[in-house]
Amino acid sequence: MEHNMILSASGWRKVFAQSGNEEDGSKQIGKTNECLCALIAKTFAQYITQKTEKKSPVVAVAKDTRPTGEKIADIILRTLCGCGIKVQYLGTASAPEVMAYARDLDGFLYISASHNPIGHNGIKFGLNDGGVIPGSEAKKLAESFTEKCNAVNVKDHARMLINAASEKDIAQIYKNSAKFKKASLEAYSSFIKTVISGSENSKERDALFDRIRQSVQETPLSIVCDMNGSSRACCIDKDFISETGIHFTSFNDIPGEIVHAIIPEPENLVHCAKKMEELQDIGMTDVRLGYMPDCDGDRGNIVYWNEKLKKALPIPAQEVFALCVLSELSYETWKRDDKKNSDDSPLAVSVNCPTSMRIEEIASAFGASVFRAEVGEANVVNLARKKRSEGYCVRILGEGSNGGNITYPSSVRDPLATIFALVKLLTIRDSLNKDSSVKKGLFHLWCEKSGQEELYKGEFTLADIIATLPKYTTTGVSEKRAVLKVQTEDKGKLKLRFQKFFQNEWAKRKDELEEKYGIVFYDAVTTNGLTEKTGTLDWNNGTGGLKVRFFDKDKNPLAFIWMRPSGTEPVFRILCDVKGDSPNQEASLLEWETSLIQKADSVDKRDEDLEEKSEMQKYLEEMNSK
Repeated sequence: MEHNMILSASGWRKVFAQSGNEEDGSKQIGKTNECLCALIAKTFAQYITQKTEKKSPVVAVAKDTRPTGEKIADIILRTLCGCGIKVQYLGTASAPEVMAYARDLDGFLYISASHNPIGHNGIKFGLNDGGVIPGSEAKKLAESFTEKCNAVNVKDHARMLINAASEKDIAQIYKNSAKFKKASLEAYSSFIKTVISGSENSKERDALFDRIRQSVQETPLSIVCDMNGSSRACCIDKDFISETGIHFTSFNDIPGEIVHAIIPEPENLVHCAKKMEELQDIGMTDVRLGYMPDCDGDRGNIVYWNEKLKKALPIPAQEVFALCVLSELSYETWKRDDKKNSDDSPLAVSVNCPTSMRIEEIASAFGASVFRAEVGEANVVNLARKKRSEGYCVRILGEGSNGGNITYPSSVRDPLATIFALVKLLTIRDSLNKDSSVKKGLFHLWCEKSGQEELYKGEFTLADIIATLPKYTTTGVSEKRAVLKVQTEDKGKLKLRFQKFFQNEWAKRKDELEEKYGIVFYDAVTTNGLTEKTGTLDWNNGTGGLKVRFFDKDKNPLAFIWMRPSGTEPVFRILCDVKGDSPNQEASLLEWETSLIQKADSVDKRDEDLEEKSEMQKYLEEMNSK
């Protein structure tokens, strides 16, 4: 049975709508997809039973608000139950909520396609470490699932799996759902306090939130959220934010009523910006932050109020992540300064390959290292774990190219972690020590360490903080320019062709590039899983990430172009990052990359075979002449 699913470590996805239309908002998934759901559940049941060595592991199951989620969940519940798994069904829940709750269980299965269009759906698997399973384990699941799909009489077997559980047991799972949902919200609320405060000590956690409350009493703050019918519409956001003394306003907050495109990129943040401007117009001048989550609620990009322009503006994804890194490194430094016997382990940040180079500049100000992995949340999380085992303090990590952040001990992106990174920047201000000396707040620390103390002022805003970020121009991942459709199935071979064309054109254009942009030389970087290789001569790294970095005569990095086949969508993703406010240079380099990829993709197979034979003939002739 053909499954047509994209099976990646970040999750399995396909169009589940019966029509096959990715924009179809109907609930029906069709008989074939029903069978696939049963096989998915059976695969996970076998995996977690073997992994935990328990006869009846306890697993949380939840879904986001996509229309097809209800039917998919029902089949998965029935199959897991029939396989002897003890299921705690949370109904609709956000991904961070599920993963926080599952830390006290054996694992979770979450039904979502993240930011993909509404007709898509998918599955994320995890154990009890707070994140999705790593790539090596995901590969085992994918192989087991594919084997089941290719088995004889697969549809009959799937139907048997769906009908294996008793109706009494299924009814009990649904009856207990409200109880487990309440427990998951409580677990998540407690866990996110640890994440935001960076401490499991209740006194230290309370001290931070008391500080935030006191600050917003003096300078009121309101936050607006465009829920867009997402899973966060039935999450802790309203109660949690309100408890800190921050006023909270939400709209489009009926779960399942998805009113516009799901991906939280600038083109969809306009709705939040409009609401903020409307509230400002009626006198709510403390409305200074807004956010919009995606459907599974693990990602939320930001809108802020610009006082100078009197306008609400979306913050590009790379800048959102940069602000969070700035905040959390400042916060860790601030905490260490407050303790006599503080942690002195070296600071580090774990990011994906296409994260903007501005992160290196921010990290450098705090003496922190930056480590890069291949695209994929699981890769970044596991690289951070590896670096912690080597003695680093990795408080913040994430994929800057997608916005949002992962703040330790969490292993998943979380809009609340993002929002409160900004809240900490705004509320942890200069204060007096017991000896009347000044203890610098987070923004003041950043200005000092980045050599910009002249830009610090007591009454600062988020716009003032943004103005101090290193200036870079970066392609947005949701832009049409950032997505290519290529015909070449062997992506490693495509990269080799690209390498050949690039090197040929470099020889022709290097003088022009030096004159225009100061680019003098380049190198290539590949990422596969947790491994980054710099200065690589062989650009064929299969489906991993490939980056070409450009440097000036003093070996300072000026820009990079990047490419990688998507693991969750049938597209080839590209990106360009340029130091400075340089949209023309970014556009030029990205256009060059695009043209070379398209040229490499259009090579005729027969021409390539002839060229390979010609090269081999030359080699043989050289050998014979010797």
